[in-house]
Amino acid sequence: MTGAVRRSPLTATVLRLLTLLLAALAGLGAAHLFGLRDVEHSSAYFYAATALLAIGLYGSTNGIDVEDVRRHLRIVVLAVTVGVLMKAALIATVMYLVFPSPAYVVFAVAVAQIDPLSTAAAMASSRLSERARNILAAWSSFDDPITMLLTVYLSAFALGLLGREPESGALARSGLLSFGTNVLVNLAFAAAVAAVWLLVRRIRHGTGRLVAEVGLVVAALAVGVWQFLMLGVALVGLVVRPRIDRVLGKVVQAAFVIAALALGVLLVGGVQVWPGVVLGLATFFAQVVVGLLLTRGLTRKDRTYLAFAQQNGITAITLTLLLEPDFPGAVAVVAPAILVVNVLHALFTGLCDRYGDSVAAAVTSRRRPTPAPPTAHGC
Repeated sequence: MTGAVRRSPLTATVLRLLTLLLAALAGLGAAHLFGLRDVEHSSAYFYAATALLAIGLYGSTNGIDVEDVRRHLRIVVLAVTVGVLMKAALIATVMYLVFPSPAYVVFAVAVAQIDPLSTAAAMASSRLSERARNILAAWSSFDDPITMLLTVYLSAFALGLLGREPESGALARSGLLSFGTNVLVNLAFAAAVAAVWLLVRRIRHGTGRLVAEVGLVVAALAVGVWQFLMLGVALVGLVVRPRIDRVLGKVVQAAFVIAALALGVLLVGGVQVWPGVVLGLATFFAQVVVGLLLTRGLTRKDRTYLAFAQQNGITAITLTLLLEPDFPGAVAVVAPAILVVNVLHALFTGLCDRYGDSVAAAVTSRRRPTPAPPTAHGC
């Protein structure tokens, strides 16, 4: 838009980080002021955290351009299958070697995804090519539900290794223990919502149709939260798309702030700095390794940015909120890890902005130099 102020990727990242910090500090302050403790064991906590996760998942997949995904299908599929699994395995291996407990493996998987909201904010003014933007947008959106599924079922397995029945955990209790059956139930749910969507789209009156479309989204999210059909909610976001982009963006942003507030409330019990720092470092540099491996064929600038693209946001926070009742101390470990990841992303984004060509040459192979566009600089 003409006359609009264009923020640099670094500015967008810092603003998002400040929002996270201020919201978490506000939550921590409220917890001390009002004596809020053990809220994670209240009856409404699980559904509230699940609702925040559902909003984040729906918002992430709703923003995907399906045509762009089709054009770059190979690399997107690699990123959200091999890439997600490889990155989760790298982080989990580091955490288990340093802290030999199944709980730390679960924490590692919970932060493995790239936050699509943070990515979208940074990409709005980044110097990435259109192709790299599409790849990163799809990667960050699709790896959310994949990571969520891995976290859910790995948490049930970890509880078993810790000598606790999986049914005692909120995540395990919320879904079927059979992974295949649960996936089928989610697919059936998404297909049913899509069928209703096609019927709703036949309504001719514009206002009536929009109301029906929004009502369908709300109903689908409500059922998804009730039955913990989070994969289904993510799939619904690919199909059920009323024209409410601006409103949806504000809702997802509000959910992010609320999740950060809740994170701060749970930090009243303290922070585990050393495990959090290790988790944050492992998460960020696992993305560097996987990003470089999966992006051969792109320009140096694009490969470098994708390698430094790791950010954590609403999905990592809400998954951690859901883990806390079953893995006490999850928030104490993951909260500082999220801070470390986002600070590293801001630092490396700043380096790219100022010393783009040098950073790209140092990070990527020198075999195929890429001429810089006349009006662009940095990465």
